[in-house]
Amino acid sequence: MTAQETNIPACTRQELEDMVERWLQANRDAEQEGNWTKYLGPMYTEDAEYGWNIGPNEEFIAHGRQEICDIALGYQMRGFEQWQYPYHDIIIDEKRGTVIGFWKQRAPYKRPDGSDYEIAGIGGSWFEYAGNYQWKWQRDFFDLGNAKAMFFELAGAGLLEPVVKEKIHRQAQGELLPGHRKLRPDLSRWQKFRNFSAMVRIAMTGR
Repeated sequence: MTAQETNIPACTRQELEDMVERWLQANRDAEQEGNWTKYLGPMYTEDAEYGWNIGPNEEFIAHGRQEICDIALGYQMRGFEQWQYPYHDIIIDEKRGTVIGFWKQRAPYKRPDGSDYEIAGIGGSWFEYAGNYQWKWQRDFFDLGNAKAMFFELAGAGLLEPVVKEKIHRQAQGELLPGHRKLRPDLSRWQKFRNFSAMVRIAMTGR
């Protein structure tokens, strides 16, 4: 079975390694300038898809290069222009045309003890290669619980950018930010109360 028949681009290991090096350099340039759209946007196909999960019932999806530039690399990155996302490990599968890169999420501040504000846990991106040094699909993953804990800590230290505070406020009001969508209808208040009460009972009694 050929790569074309399986929708996997025919490419060599060297080509994928070159693609990864181009991608890493584009990320470094984007971090240096605080402009993700300029450097990363051209590295997606016109019909690419980029998304990530946001908890048990919500996800972000951008369809096509324009949405990726406008929303994923544009709106979503506002307030994070000075953050760093260094890659620390890369896995390449040239037979499938896929790449998995593991990265960190590091805020541009330090704690009083000198340590970095960095989201703990595993974070990374899973890519599908389209050929011509472009991605056709990307899915990010990260530890949502640790990310939330970090934002609480940054909020307490007064280090959240105004645009980030505005996004958090909109979400707290029940608004879906651009590119966000629900996976299923939300639970009713009664269902949430029932589930919470059941967990409290288990925690208190073991039953």
